[in-house]
Amino acid sequence: MLVLPSDPEKQLLGLVAEGDEAAFSQLFHAYHQRLGAYIYRLTESFSSTQEIVQDVFVKIWLKRATLTSIEHFDAYLFTAARNHVYNHLRSIARQRAQQAALEASLPPDSAAQAWEENEEEVALMDLLDEAIDHLPSQQKNVYILHRREHLSHAQIAERMHLSVETVKKHMSLALNTIRDHLSAKAGFFTR
Repeated sequence: MLVLPSDPEKQLLGLVAEGDEAAFSQLFHAYHQRLGAYIYRLTESFSSTQEIVQDVFVKIWLKRATLTSIEHFDAYLFTAARNHVYNHLRSIARQRAQQAALEASLPPDSAAQAWEENEEEVALMDLLDEAIDHLPSQQKNVYILHRREHLSHAQIAERMHLSVETVKKHMSLALNTIRDHLSAKAGFFTR
């Protein structure tokens, strides 16, 4: 006889661990605002907050099989978010230090040009992030795993329990959608 935990959150985590997307959506909606407020206090950046909330929940989905062993999901979630924020802030500090070192090593005229190029790159990255945010969840997950975590199509297929062909199709659709978004917003990739 199967005995279910009496705690509704434990039941929800159990369903998520089994791959129930509706339960995951319920879990996301139960926590995302509070988690976002917590992350925003640490980053003071709306775009960073959105990205980090998304990344934390993607990681939870990808590691969903371990959810049943978590005693205090609330603490687990906020610890994961805090660690992600600290990594993010360290990355920003490292980028700023590299930028400052680059600017210090360039002649005065070159520093202004490098700054303008950096602003263009940041604007393009913001548009790319915006395009990724508009992708359907499966396409977004495939894209993130391939482009940000550098997993192969086969590794993604195994992790997401999909066929390699399905992963390739999601990646192709994601790239087309991103290309169309960038084309519409910034005139890139005109066909």
